[in-house]
Amino acid sequence: MSTLNVNGRPMSFETEPDTPLLWVLREQLGLTGTKYGCGIAQCGACTVHIDGAAVRSCILPVSAISEGQKIVTIEGLSPDGAHPVQKAWAALDVPQCGFCQSGMIMAAAALLAAKPQPTDADIDAAMSNICRCGTYNRVRAGIKQAAAAKA
Repeated sequence: MSTLNVNGRPMSFETEPDTPLLWVLREQLGLTGTKYGCGIAQCGACTVHIDGAAVRSCILPVSAISEGQKIVTIEGLSPDGAHPVQKAWAALDVPQCGFCQSGMIMAAAALLAAKPQPTDADIDAAMSNICRCGTYNRVRAGIKQAAAAKA
């Protein structure tokens, strides 16, 4: 039996050490907001925070997470949707199909935590998530709105 600190509380699970964190979150812990997209860390649908950094969970073996590291999933970002990124996403109708959006929101939240007033270049560098619907302009607008709300 292993334990991870997920969304501010200890959660126990049993799995092989090479199991990707994504599958522990979804299958063992029931946190299905983090999505499986590509399985090779390119699309970003599986993005979570580990100690505040945006990390692609589909290729990260659960054994690579050290005791005491804090994992935050989309469910733990703000249970009531009050995070500035979530509010901006809703206000601007950022998602189209929505599949990639939990990963997009997590990447945007990590960006704003590191750079509260990001430039377009900062946004381009941090937002490497893929959106099949092409909502990139709305993502950028959402990040700028969230940054203004936090200022």
